[in-house]
Amino acid sequence: MALIMKNNTTKLYLTAPCHFGLEKTLSFEIRRAGGENLEVTDGRINFTGTPDVLVRANISCSTAERIGVIIARFKAVSFDDVFDNIKKIPIGDYLDRNAAFPVTKGQSVNSKLTSIPALQRTVKKALVEAMSSAYKTKTLPETGAVHSVRFFLHKDEMTVFLDSSGEGLHKRGYRRNSGDAPIKETLAAGIIDIAKVRETDCIIDPFCGSGTILVEAALKALKIPPGLNRRYDSEKWGFIPEQLWKEQREILRQNIKKDVDFEAIGYDIDPACVSLTLENARKAGVEKYVKAQVKAVKDFTFPEKPCKIITNPPYAERMLEKSDTERIYREMGERFKGCDHELYIITSDTEFEEIFGHDAKKNRKLYNGMLMCRLYMYN
Repeated sequence: MALIMKNNTTKLYLTAPCHFGLEKTLSFEIRRAGGENLEVTDGRINFTGTPDVLVRANISCSTAERIGVIIARFKAVSFDDVFDNIKKIPIGDYLDRNAAFPVTKGQSVNSKLTSIPALQRTVKKALVEAMSSAYKTKTLPETGAVHSVRFFLHKDEMTVFLDSSGEGLHKRGYRRNSGDAPIKETLAAGIIDIAKVRETDCIIDPFCGSGTILVEAALKALKIPPGLNRRYDSEKWGFIPEQLWKEQREILRQNIKKDVDFEAIGYDIDPACVSLTLENARKAGVEKYVKAQVKAVKDFTFPEKPCKIITNPPYAERMLEKSDTERIYREMGERFKGCDHELYIITSDTEFEEIFGHDAKKNRKLYNGMLMCRLYMYN
C-alpha cells in the first residue's frame, strides 16, 4: 500500500463500485479521469491514481457509486486476521488525530466470516488501536473531518477503504424529489452511455417519471460533470490537497458544451411527474434542453426527425399489478410497431418481448438495485 503524502505525486490505490453490468462504461470513465492499472471484477473496479485522479473521478464519473481509498487488503478467515491486519495500517498517513472514523458499511460474499455487525466492531476496535499507537494517546475525540470506513469481504479476501465521496455519487443534487420507483441516476447514466447519446441527438422517454433519463442524457450531451455542484467528505481530508478541488472543477467546467443541437422530450400520464421532470431539469441546469408534457403511451407519436427512445416503464415488482404492466407493454408494442428509431427499454419482466410483441435485436443484463433487469435494444 502506497504511503500517502500531502501532495499530488503519490499514487493511491482506489476502488469504485458500480451497478452490475456497467463495469465497461465505468472503466472508460476511470481511464478518462486518469486512473491506471484497472482491476475489473463484478460490480467493482480497483485502480491507481494520484489525488487529482480521486478528485476528478468523484466529480466526473457518472456510473460509479462512490470512490474509495483502499488502506488494506488481506486474507481473512478469522476475526484475529481482521484485527491484526487492520491494526498494522499506517493510519497516521491517512487520518489526523481528531478525525472521525465511523465504520459505516460492510459486505461479505462467499466468505467464512459472515456477521457484518461483528466485523464492524472488530474493524473499529482495530482502527482505535492503530490510531492510539500512531498518536501515542488513548483519547480520540473524533471531532474532525469524517473518514467513513467501509469493507468488502469476498472469498475470504478483505478490502478496507475510506469512502471519499460521502453521500453516494448517484446523488447529483438535482433530484431532491422523485416519482414512484425512480431509476437510479447512475444506472440511467449507464444506459445513456450504452445508447451512445451524442450532442446532436433527440432523446424521448414515454415514461419520464421524475425525468432522470432525460436529465442524465442532457448532462452527457453537454459534457456537464454529474458531480460538479455537490460536496464530498474528502474535501476536508488532510492528505488530499485542498486546491485540487477548485482546480479540477474549473478544468471540467471549461469542457462544458454550450448551445448544442440536443433535445430531450418526456411524456407521462401523471401531471405531477411532468412538473417534477421540468423542476429537476431546472435544478440540473439543463432546462433549455428538456421538455415534458402529459401524454399516455397509447397516444404516443413519433417525431419527424430521428430520435432515440430510452425508457424505464413500470415494473410489476415495483409499482403496478402484473395485469397493468402487461396492458402497458401491449400498448407500447402497438405504438412502436414499425418503429425505425433506436429503442432502449429496461424492465425486470422476463416475458417482456412476448407481451411487447417484438423480439429485441439484443439485450443486456443490468441490475436496478437488487432487481435483475434486462435492457432490450431495438434497431
